[in-house]
Amino acid sequence: MKRKYFGTDGIRGRVGAAPITPEFCLRLSNAVGRVFTVDGRKPKVLIGKDTRISGYMLESVLQSGLISAGADVSLLGPMPTPAIAYLTRTLRADAAIVISASHNPYYDNGIKFFNAQGSKLDDDTELAIEAAMDAPLYCEGSESLGKASRISDAPGRYVEFCKSAVPNGLSLRGLRVVLDCANGATYQVAPQVFTELGAEVIVMAAEPDGFNINDQCGSTHTEALQQRVLAENADLGIAFDGDGDRVAMVDADGALLDGDELLYIIARDRQRREVLHGGVVGTVMSNLGFEQALARLAIPFSRANVGDRNILAQLQQRDWQLGGEPSGHILTLDLATTGDAIVAALQVIVPIIEQGESLQSLARGMDKFPQILENVTVAEPGKLSNDERLLSEIASHESKLADRGRILVRASGTEPLLRIMVEGQDEQEVGMIAQALAEHAVRLSAH
Repeated sequence: MKRKYFGTDGIRGRVGAAPITPEFCLRLSNAVGRVFTVDGRKPKVLIGKDTRISGYMLESVLQSGLISAGADVSLLGPMPTPAIAYLTRTLRADAAIVISASHNPYYDNGIKFFNAQGSKLDDDTELAIEAAMDAPLYCEGSESLGKASRISDAPGRYVEFCKSAVPNGLSLRGLRVVLDCANGATYQVAPQVFTELGAEVIVMAAEPDGFNINDQCGSTHTEALQQRVLAENADLGIAFDGDGDRVAMVDADGALLDGDELLYIIARDRQRREVLHGGVVGTVMSNLGFEQALARLAIPFSRANVGDRNILAQLQQRDWQLGGEPSGHILTLDLATTGDAIVAALQVIVPIIEQGESLQSLARGMDKFPQILENVTVAEPGKLSNDERLLSEIASHESKLADRGRILVRASGTEPLLRIMVEGQDEQEVGMIAQALAEHAVRLSAH
């Protein structure tokens, strides 16, 4: 069955416009409370959020809907998405709600969910929630209403978890690190993790005001971090996104390393330590140079569709542990149930400390193919991505590229964008094809 509200990663949109409205979120959380009520037992649901101004409003509304359905609520406050997944498991909750739009601007927001295992909801549960939303709003009698409480030690619990993701006794002393917290959910915990592990930490973009989340900072805007790493003569820089599930890193020369390069470093180090456990799952967006670098190491590689749900499904199917996306969404299933930016960054740092190598040297051995990504704003990206006229134009360019590259055009699952990716050996040719396809898409969308 087709889902009405849930996208590739929960429900997301502009605050005040459907579906991110108080009325919708009240019905949504009321339905969640009913779906997770089993045999009359009150469910326990956690609510966490990032630092957007709208988080206050949505937190209150979601809390009301759950309590009215008889669910008990525990409020976590601003916390990274992976922290909420972790706390769902350790606090034995039945489910969790994350109020975040990840790397989007402050005026967007979203609702994500975790089950009791700290994993994203399966399709059947999402469909059950949508079906429950079609029923009238339900309110228990006063004697059966839920209660709300606040978990004040949530940040400390997560900090200890992150520190446990590196080998016992490993110290970051002597490592000078710049952290870009995107004025988002990692602003408290990330500096604490790296400081307590012994690093010399320089913090930037860690003063959220409700509006500056992801604003010219974080993993999608790394220019300021690159400049700061050079200015501070740091060993490396780490950029998180607004909700702390994506990471990018900067080496001592100010060069940016994306998710593919970080995955390569982690995979190679795990192979060295004989703890890789299978291969690596990337996505259709993973660079061809990444795939070839893994092949030279005899590390199996498989591509999934874009989205951590799809990566997770393949990892579980193959019984592997490591996967991720170029965007920096990295899964290490032996350590966490979802993408965790702090944990992923620490996995990259482990070989720096243990082998005495720099971030630059660890990334050698992977030569990325030139890859151009054009994001085209269109009214109906899903419809346009299947337009025969666009498909014909794509096929024409693919025949010219032959085996020297590839083209991928898809609709974004979170924004009104058509994403056009062109990859190949010749950067100029790749750029010309990407621009031509983007212009063609704009013309088709206008008619």
